Amino acid sequence: MMAILRRRPASAERHRYTLGKAAPLDVEITDMTLAVKQGERLLLEGQLGMTGLDAREVDNCKGGALAEALAAAAAAVFEVDLERAELPLGPGTPAEVFDTALAYGLVASSGAPLIRRRQLLQLPLLWHQDPRAMPHPRLPCQLADGRIYPERPPLAQNTVYDRFDPLLGMRVSFRRVAADRDLPLFYAWMNELRVAYFWELAQSEVELHAYLRRLEEDPHAWPLIGCFDGDPAGYFEIYWAKEDRLGPYYEAHDYDRGWHGLIGARHHLGLAKTAAWLRGLTHFLFLDDPRTEKVVGEPRVDNAKLLRYANALAYDKVKEFDFPHKRAALMHCWRDPFFDRVMR
Repeated sequence: MMAILRRRPASAERHRYTLGKAAPLDVEITDMTLAVKQGERLLLEGQLGMTGLDAREVDNCKGGALAEALAAAAAAVFEVDLERAELPLGPGTPAEVFDTALAYGLVASSGAPLIRRRQLLQLPLLWHQDPRAMPHPRLPCQLADGRIYPERPPLAQNTVYDRFDPLLGMRVSFRRVAADRDLPLFYAWMNELRVAYFWELAQSEVELHAYLRRLEEDPHAWPLIGCFDGDPAGYFEIYWAKEDRLGPYYEAHDYDRGWHGLIGARHHLGLAKTAAWLRGLTHFLFLDDPRTEKVVGEPRVDNAKLLRYANALAYDKVKEFDFPHKRAALMHCWRDPFFDRVMR
């Protein structure tokens, strides 16, 4: 069996996971060893060998804290080795660590304890900020036209997603818009000609402030600011598709999600960063509810720059159709192809 790391770090590599933590989780990987710390406290240490990762808890690290530490360790290994699909837990791993990995969904079987990349990336342990302990119960609501949809839970405040994108080499994050704080940025971006052509929101500050306030009161949609390494880059709206304007134009499922997006900061334009925010936003929408099997989009059919990313990011063009205000392309991204083909 080959050594667990195809690419061994020439020196110690450090990886940080920050979202929803009282203090960040820091992972340090050297040639054959791994350590997970929170501040000065050592939570987990391990040996990377021929049989996998032998990991053991330290300082009475238990339960959710141990699961997060183990998830951070595995995520760091996958970031070092982008082609690795799975990480075995070796025979030197204590039973308590195996049991915690199984209880928190990090492995599928104690008989074959493999942490799989595509499984880890679907768990909201490291990258997704959510005040709910579990998905919101399905409570039916009804629209005026008779369509039934599930009651929607609130979205967390502040930063809702934060992940280091190893393909880009930068952190991609999304935070909730606050109308008063973010109005100057929103106004400047919406009044750029290249943005106004697609968004048709080249309006006054008063009008745009009212627009954001309406979104803040809308239970089916939320405005976000996307950032690269903490620097505001673009504006995004995420929504539940069934009760959205898009819902009547296709057979919408209860937990389909959709988005609109733009990069407002010119220094964050470009192929690599556009692909990164598309990966990050789609990843966040799949993390936000495990019942979401499909993310949808409806860009203008003439938005060639955006549509050219579709295939590489597992978005399929289903059809073209007419909104009252534009000719649109209906795009579908299914969960399994996205995690199989896109996420690293």
